[in-house]
Amino acid sequence: MGILPVLNFGRARLVLSLPKYAHPTRQNGNLNIFIVFLYLKTNVSTNWLRQNFIFSLGCFLALGTTACSEVKSTSPTTIAANPAPYEVAAPDTTQLRVAKYKGGWDLSLKLAGQDSFPYKTQFTEFTGGNLMVQAINAGAIDLASASEIPPIFAIESKASVKIIATLKGPTTGQVVLVPKNSTAKTIADLKGKKVGYVKATTAHYFLIKMLEKVGLTMKDINAVPLSIPDGLSAFRKGELDAWATYGYSIPQAQKEGARVLESAKDILSGNFVIIASPNAIADPQKKGAIADFLCRLQKSQNWRESNLKEWSKTYSTAINVDEGIVYQDAQQGQKQRRQEILPISDEAIASQQKVADTFFQAGVIPAKVEVKQLWDNSFNEDINKCKSN
Repeated sequence: MGILPVLNFGRARLVLSLPKYAHPTRQNGNLNIFIVFLYLKTNVSTNWLRQNFIFSLGCFLALGTTACSEVKSTSPTTIAANPAPYEVAAPDTTQLRVAKYKGGWDLSLKLAGQDSFPYKTQFTEFTGGNLMVQAINAGAIDLASASEIPPIFAIESKASVKIIATLKGPTTGQVVLVPKNSTAKTIADLKGKKVGYVKATTAHYFLIKMLEKVGLTMKDINAVPLSIPDGLSAFRKGELDAWATYGYSIPQAQKEGARVLESAKDILSGNFVIIASPNAIADPQKKGAIADFLCRLQKSQNWRESNLKEWSKTYSTAINVDEGIVYQDAQQGQKQRRQEILPISDEAIASQQKVADTFFQAGVIPAKVEVKQLWDNSFNEDINKCKSN
């Protein structure tokens, strides 16, 4: 058994003794989180203790000596209530714990003037949807967003998470890049080549589909799973023949001569999903707060679509990327598709099932899964009501 330091919460002190397997590890340069929710559930007797130390424990186990360098939490804030679209709990009785990316929902809501919540909110920063899914499963987060992919892996691990809405967006920033001196003309030219990709993400999915179109599989290339920062570094050093990636790493690499070998804009659905804790959904007060938050989020996205220049200026500062790159990317995305929150539909479920089936056929997941079990349509009426206002 391994002994963790004493955790202090006001008058409560607890020393945890955990199994030896519950230790932080690194794999392929990425941090893998180990949140010992089952241990807590069976060995800690009060809900109060779980709620107060579970996130600190998850952060400790996941990040070790770099505690919270990739997961940052702000203090809960209570703001005077504005008229809200739905009935929600009194400010002193409900707290909504929201996961966000750097420069994400909290910034958009503030810019759009939608941040005066009639309930307490706590925004916690994560670097990936997979970590958000794990935090929801651990009871540390109520609401988050991700691509279609992390919840698929949640089924395999029996994680407790539900999809409550679709976040439709552009797919322009998802490509396979090659260096400026590359002779590759098509994806078929990558056979036997060293190709970087981001594992268990949209980049993993579209690389499989691109290879499939030319009669190849991941086994026909030297596939190297890398994080975005590690991938960009390896690409710049000439250590990769190609790189399946997304986001602002693309224009950054293009400025140095990289070119797009193939775009995934017609492969991906553009469906991202909003995920929530089943416990939060079951709590009438939190459910009301989530409904209100979704409507505010939609209004903030509407504001962004009409104020791309102002949004790009603030967002670029928050993520430390050149404003011109952010603005150009936002304009290209808007030309393809405006961002909006949509209620759950059969089409959205079928889209995710297609992704899950692809991962199974490629051997990425060990068994075929049915994604329908992930979806909860109890917010459909609220989303439609907000869209009509």
